[in-house]
Amino acid sequence: MPFWDVLTRGIQMFNPDIEKLTKEKLQELQLERLRKMVRYAYDNVPMYKKRMDGAGVDPAKVNGLEDYAQVPFTYKDDLRDHYPYGIRAVPVEQINRFHASSGTTGKPTVVSYTTNDLDTWNMLMARTYAAAGVEKGDIVQNAYGYGLFTGGLGFHYGAETLGCAVIPTATGNTKRQLMMAKDMGSTVLAATPSYATYLAEAAAKSGYDLKEDFKFRIGMFGAEPW
Repeated sequence: MPFWDVLTRGIQMFNPDIEKLTKEKLQELQLERLRKMVRYAYDNVPMYKKRMDGAGVDPAKVNGLEDYAQVPFTYKDDLRDHYPYGIRAVPVEQINRFHASSGTTGKPTVVSYTTNDLDTWNMLMARTYAAAGVEKGDIVQNAYGYGLFTGGLGFHYGAETLGCAVIPTATGNTKRQLMMAKDMGSTVLAATPSYATYLAEAAAKSGYDLKEDFKFRIGMFGAEPW
C-alpha cells in the first residue's frame, strides 16, 4: 500500500517499508529527489535558474549527494524581494492557499500552497502529532493563530488527519480558553511556548488546580525560539 494511502486511511503512522530503508536505498531515494528538485526549480523558477547559472550548477550534472553543496541557498530576503508572487514554480491558478508572515521587518514573506502541498503538509503535521504520542480520540485545543500565520491551520488539519477532535480556539480570550479546556476535557494543547506559559499562569491566578481541573497530557509547542 502506498505510504500516503496508509496515512490517509488512518491505518498506521509507521510504515516500515519507508522508515526502515537500508542506508543504500535511502541514499538512492535522496539522490533521486535531489536531482528532481534541482531540475524542477531550475526549469520553473527564474530566480533559481539565474542563481544556479551564476554558481555553475547544471541540473543534468547532479550525480551524487555531495553535489547538493553546490546548490545556492535561498534567503528570507529572497522571499521579501519577490513579494508577492515572485518565487513560484506553478501558475497562480494552481495555488489553493496563501499564507504570509506579519511583515514587521519589511514586506511580508508569502508562502503559496498547491493541493499536493497541502496534502503533504497535513500528513507531515499528523506524523508530528503521532511522534509526540497524540492518538486518534485525543481532543486537541488549538491555540495557534488562524490568520495569515501558517501554523494555525497546519496544526488544525494535522490533528484532524490523525483522527483527533479539534477545538479551534485560536490565540487569545484566555478566560474562555481555560473554561473550554476544563469543560471539554482537552488532552492536547497546541500553542506557542509563551502563550502556553501565560495560560498556566492565568489558570493559577484564576483559582484552577492545574493537575485536577485539566486533562492535558501533551503539549505541541512551536514557533518562537521554542
